[in-house]
Order: sequence, then C-alpha cells, then structure tokens
Amino acid sequence: MPNKPSESLPGKFLEQLETVLDPQEIQDFRKSLAKASPTSIRFNPHKPISSASNMDPVPWCPTAYYLPERPSFTLDPSFHGGAYYVQEASSTFLHHILSTIQLPPSSIALDLCAAPGGKSTLLSSYLGETGIVVANEVIKSRAQVLKENIIKWGLGNTIVTQNDPSHFSDLEGFFDIVLVDAPCSGEGMFRKDPAAISEWSPENVSLCVARQQRIIDQVGALPKGGGYLIYATCTYNRKENEESIAFLTREFAYDPVRIPVREEWGIRESEIAVEDDTYYGYRFFPHQVTGEGLFISVLRRTGNSDQSVGLTKEFRHSHLKRVSPKDIPEEISSQLDSTRAIRLYQLGESYFAIPEKKQPIFEKLADCLNIRYFGVELGQVIRGEWLPSHEWALSVLEKKNIPRLELSRDEALKFLKKDSISADNSQKGWLLITYLGLPLGWVKNLGNRVNNYYPKAWRIRS
Repeated sequence: MPNKPSESLPGKFLEQLETVLDPQEIQDFRKSLAKASPTSIRFNPHKPISSASNMDPVPWCPTAYYLPERPSFTLDPSFHGGAYYVQEASSTFLHHILSTIQLPPSSIALDLCAAPGGKSTLLSSYLGETGIVVANEVIKSRAQVLKENIIKWGLGNTIVTQNDPSHFSDLEGFFDIVLVDAPCSGEGMFRKDPAAISEWSPENVSLCVARQQRIIDQVGALPKGGGYLIYATCTYNRKENEESIAFLTREFAYDPVRIPVREEWGIRESEIAVEDDTYYGYRFFPHQVTGEGLFISVLRRTGNSDQSVGLTKEFRHSHLKRVSPKDIPEEISSQLDSTRAIRLYQLGESYFAIPEKKQPIFEKLADCLNIRYFGVELGQVIRGEWLPSHEWALSVLEKKNIPRLELSRDEALKFLKKDSISADNSQKGWLLITYLGLPLGWVKNLGNRVNNYYPKAWRIRS
C-alpha cells in the first residue's frame, strides 16, 4: 500500500513548516493529513436548489455547506444544471472578504488565474446582474474547463478570457477588484492530492516564487484607486506568501486591509511588516479548519488611478459585430425579457447577449483580450433555421413561451448520456428539458422521434 501523506512529507518541507506553525503542532498537522478530505459545495442562489437540511454550513460563506459524505456528482442532474459548485470550503472564504470590504455589486472584477472556476462563480453570484467578472486562464485546456463551469453557472455576467498576465497592460486602473489565485507549490493540497507531495521540492518553491513575482509585477497596477487586490495561494510557506506580499507592496502603493475572523473558525492571522506598514495574511491549516490549506491577503490600492470607459459610436472587431434591432432573428426577439435591457452581438452564426449597461466595458475588453466566451450564447441561425444553444438553456435568462419537459432522475440521466427519451406528441418542436424545475438542455420533438441536443462533449459516459 502507498504511504499515507503524513508519512511521506519531505524533510525540507517540515523544516519550512516550523516557520509558520509551532513545533508542537506539527504532529497534529500530520495527523490531519491522514484523515479524509471534507467535501463541500456552494449553492447557486439564482437557480432551484434542493434542501440543505442534512448539511452543516460552512461558517464564512452563507451558501456553502459540508456534505456528510462524497456522492457521485456525475450522477446528479442538479450538478450538471449548475445548481451548485463543488468547492473546497477554505476557498469560499472569499465571500466573507467581499462582504467585509462591501464590494459594490456594480464592480468590475478580474479573476486572473481562474480555472476551474470556483472563485469566479462565487464572484459572479456576489455581483449578480449589475456587476461583471473577467475570468481569465492562460492555459487552453484549463480555459475550456473554466468556460464550461461559467456556462453551467448561467448568470451571464462573466467574460472568459485566455491571456497571459502581460496582455492586461492596457487595462491599468480598470478593475474594482483583482483576484490573483497564484500558481504555487501546492502544499495545501497534500491531503487532497498526495501526488503534490512527490512534486514538492525547495527548487519548485523557488520557481513558483519567481512566477508569482512576474505575475504581481504585471497586474499590480490593474486595480483602480480605492480598488482591491486579493492575493491567494494553496500553500503555507512564507516565500510564496508573506514575501510575495512584501514584493507587491514595495513595487506598488497599497494600504493594508484587515479582515475580521472569529476565533472558533480556526483561521490564523499573520502580520507582514513592510517598511512602516503592517499587512495581513490568513492561513487555513487542515488540523484547525474543516478544509484544505490556503493563504489569502487583501490590499487596497492608493491613489486616483481610474480608467473611465465610454461607448464608442462604432465597434470594429475582427470577429464580433453589434446586432441592430432590425437584424435580430424573430426567434430571439420573441423570447427577450422586456424587463432586462440587453445588447446582442454576433460571432459567426451565433448570437450572444450581454447586459446593456456593460456594453462599453465589454467592448473595451474585447479590444484588449482574447475572449473565449461572454454573456450568454442564445443560439444560431443555420440555413434559415433557428437552433437554440445549450448555453441559453442553462442560463438564468428567461425563456418565454417555450414548453418544458420535466424528467425524473433516471430520465434526466438518460438525457445527460445523450440517449433517446420520449415525449408527448402533443408537444412538437423545441422542448426545454428540466429536472426539479432546473433546465438541463434541449430536445426537438419531431413527432416520430425526439432529437437530443445535449452537447456531445458534455455527455455522461459512466
């Protein structure tokens, strides 16, 4: 049998750990690694959810809960419909931070290293209809996973981009909040992912520090004056945490932000002295919190840097174009919610919707960044025929006057496997598939058969 994580920790790691933990605590820390990782989820407040009566709440996030055991999420249709996100409990501390700093709901947020999407979807829920989130991931395969999770979450207030941090240079002073969940040595994942232990080395820590400082140097000027930068890692050592904060505050002008934490939460506050200021960091250790390892720090940008954005008369883009009201397909215009002011764009044969108030912001971002997804894709017109998109089905945008077909759990799983399902012949045409009132996708009832339009790449294979 393979060694338990607690039995195979590198000696250099343990030496390093003694700089952030009292020596007598090391044994408790090692014992915690032998225990099973807790499983937690965060509900989507904008979609129908099941009862949380048998779950314990995560104390710092009102929509997050611990599960008594880890189920098969793949076989839960609600998971595929975006009713909740499986997120490690420590990471949901971001909600407590946003509430403490009272981030305005109309904010522009950047999640720089966003995949797979836990913190981006949390930001999306927090900001709701009036804010906008830029969820960025530089690695193509991870950006695809991020895109899928944003689509499932379905709020339509997020733009998925695939850019290196250096590509944001034209957006200095643009964001109200920037989250840097920096790539790190992964010490906080030793219990959840024992492979991280074999990959750890002092040399890898040094490599991560260099990468973090490069990122900090390129994004430190992105928050506007009075805006916030949140720096986080899933590691414990001071080199990747306190020393990165010291590097940031020597390069850029930031004020400290102290976040109140309750003693019973078990979160450790550390002080980071830089010249005449004291900054604050917060560590999560698995022997003290019900969660995995995390470090997080909050800073507020000083000065008056603020990049204003206005709507230009013309929008010239190599791929995107504005859609005028006269060019909107009837299938879209008949479904638009008159209470929601939106703007439409066309990409190839697909139509996308974004909130009207966010149009100038979106067009500025589209001119600067490589956009992988934005708003809500509504559908395509191919050879004169309207095909509603899976993205629209999963979104919270209203789908007026469209008949729905409610399925049982077993039937919903057949749909998610892209198997054939049956429908009443009295309902012809496009049907919105739902499970417990939660939209899952589309079928088209042709009378003699029902075509399943669940995306092939997303289908359940088990």
